[in-house]
Amino acid sequence: MSLSKIKYRWLIAALACISFTMQKERPTLYVIGDSTVKNGDGLGRNGQWGWGSFIDRYFDTTKINVRNHAIGGRSSRTFITDGRWDTILAYLKEGDYVIIQFGHNDAGPLDDTARARGTIKGTGEEVKEIYNPIRKKQEIVHSYGWYLRKYVRETKERKAIPIICSPIPRDQWNDGKVKRANEDYSKWAQEVAASEAVEFIDLNTLIADRYDALGREKVGGFFYGDHTHTNKEGAILNAEAVMKGVRSLERVALRNYAVFR
Repeated sequence: MSLSKIKYRWLIAALACISFTMQKERPTLYVIGDSTVKNGDGLGRNGQWGWGSFIDRYFDTTKINVRNHAIGGRSSRTFITDGRWDTILAYLKEGDYVIIQFGHNDAGPLDDTARARGTIKGTGEEVKEIYNPIRKKQEIVHSYGWYLRKYVRETKERKAIPIICSPIPRDQWNDGKVKRANEDYSKWAQEVAASEAVEFIDLNTLIADRYDALGREKVGGFFYGDHTHTNKEGAILNAEAVMKGVRSLERVALRNYAVFR
């Protein structure tokens, strides 16, 4: 082999190594949540979309990786008991970000035979031991706030940055206004963010304000099949609300990776 060919191959290998190193060191934004964040496989095959399927388009993905790990049907509890949070923790590194949005499924029963995914209401330290008919084992169930604190604290342990979102509102109205979660899950999410001194995006309020301005008839066109799951247009509107929240964050650098569209 000629010397020129050896030098060329060495150069290609060196560039590949540099590229791999840059990719490895690039921060990653992990998004975790339920079907309002990622529905099905995230490709809208059933006509329903979550906002996480579109969030990457609002970031400069040459500088930050975006990974939507949300999955339908999960609560703040079952995302952990399924092992999905451990999968993220195995890769989570210093400088990464985790956006957390749960709540829609946390209100369910603790130990029903269909899902067994509920959490104790509130942010307290109370627990309840149940027999989980899905997992076929005893389980200690905690409060919604306890599970959020677990995500936050374990993210911080790895020197990554947690960001809590309140859950998106449903297509439910009262006296011409969208029903908000100001007395339960939105409130509790904000309380955890405050007590743990982490950034909070009040997604419930941001989107509800937008829905109120658009009106019930228009907003109804953003949902598909029920009052919880959005279609593509609705999911994009919600993703834009998330990014509005991201750009308002003052204590973390995530907004520096955002792009305007």
